[in-house]
Amino acid sequence: MGMGTSGRSRIAERAAKEILPGMAVNLGIGIPSLVPDFLPRDFPVMIHAENGILGIGPAPAKGMEDEDLCNAAGFPVTEAVNASYFDTSLAFGMIRGGHIDVTILGALEVSETGDLANWIVPGKKVPGIGGAMELALKAKKVIAVLSHSNKSGGSKLKAACTLPLTAEGCVDLVITEKAVLKPGKDGFQLVEVLPPYTLEEVIRETEANIYTAGMKSQ
Repeated sequence: MGMGTSGRSRIAERAAKEILPGMAVNLGIGIPSLVPDFLPRDFPVMIHAENGILGIGPAPAKGMEDEDLCNAAGFPVTEAVNASYFDTSLAFGMIRGGHIDVTILGALEVSETGDLANWIVPGKKVPGIGGAMELALKAKKVIAVLSHSNKSGGSKLKAACTLPLTAEGCVDLVITEKAVLKPGKDGFQLVEVLPPYTLEEVIRETEANIYTAGMKSQ
């Protein structure tokens, strides 16, 4: 029960709305890397990557890639006006120093209290954890983006994560193709249901406790 390209784009488009002018933003691999394509042209934001760049623009047009210009996942990117380059130690120093306003990270599971599991599935090869643990704990706001359900139809939004944790209680906002939710001590607060899905579908397909106070109407 996988999620298609349109679902991934829907999540990235909604996540882009959480970025405000002037922010320094770190984007994880996968769905987060699509976010720049949904920001207005010349939007004043500085996108950061752990491999040593501050000022990433949208993905380049096919055939216009620069083999020396890529994000932390190794995918080609463009540079924004006033982009800067530095070594990896300084890139991580920016994260650990609390200078990243928002990080948007992919997730395997998120618990209702904001625990994040996004770095390994036991028994499967892991390409490397990258900066996920530092970002989860040190970014001023942590947004987790993921499909609402796994390939077998089970909920990725859990009462408690079953996969090894990246960090505890770190997630401020969750965005799936179906909904926007805030983790907290009472469970997931449903902020917004994304069309064409319904409130009933979201509640039915969320394993964790979920409540609707303050939800935006469509």
